[in-house]
Amino acid sequence: MNKIIASVQKDLIKNIDPKTLNSFQRFFKPDEKINYHGVKSADVGKIAKKYWQEIKNLPKKEIFNLCEELLKTNYTEEAWIAYEFAYLINKQYTQEDFKIFEHWVKTYVSNWAECDTLCNHAMGAIVEKYPELVEKLKEWTKLPNRWAKRASAVSLILPARKGQFLKEAFEIADFLLKDPDDLVQKGYGWLLKEESRKHPKEVFEYLMKYKTVMPRTAFRYALEKMPENLKKKAMEK
Repeated sequence: MNKIIASVQKDLIKNIDPKTLNSFQRFFKPDEKINYHGVKSADVGKIAKKYWQEIKNLPKKEIFNLCEELLKTNYTEEAWIAYEFAYLINKQYTQEDFKIFEHWVKTYVSNWAECDTLCNHAMGAIVEKYPELVEKLKEWTKLPNRWAKRASAVSLILPARKGQFLKEAFEIADFLLKDPDDLVQKGYGWLLKEESRKHPKEVFEYLMKYKTVMPRTAFRYALEKMPENLKKKAMEK
């Protein structure tokens, strides 16, 4: 396992791109302490694909342990690879695996890119497989951890694109409605936007109901995919 991690890191360092290295931090807030090598996301994906061929036949527990060790390096690129490995075994998920992902959210996620990579794939897949886990996501909305709160919303992004979990999306948005953190606002605004693809009328009605109290950041995110006539009406003063 240590040999694989060392090889992954060697490949990442070999693929450092000066332009990416110099521009990486500008995508994050100053208070987000980002550790990164400066590798293009496409190259990170190629490295993940390369090493997946070496580990794909390992038992699920060993793959999760490898992911954990990658996360402990505290580098964003290693986190992306770990979350990709975790997603690629989604057919083997059991409900108990949610505890592992919850631990990762609370322990290792340190920026929006890591949060969204984990939640848009592994978390979305396990919640879609076990819908009752949405109740756990609702609990995250009450935590002081900004990434857990964002994760409560963005874990439903992929199911939302299929029109799933509309009621639960509204409930999570209710919990996060007045959160002062713009990264949390963007998270639930994004969720509402994705729900609007299949449920434009319902999302429009929700937005109009809370228009006067919803932060503008969340409101504008939620409107992005709305039909033009409804978007125009929602933007009227």
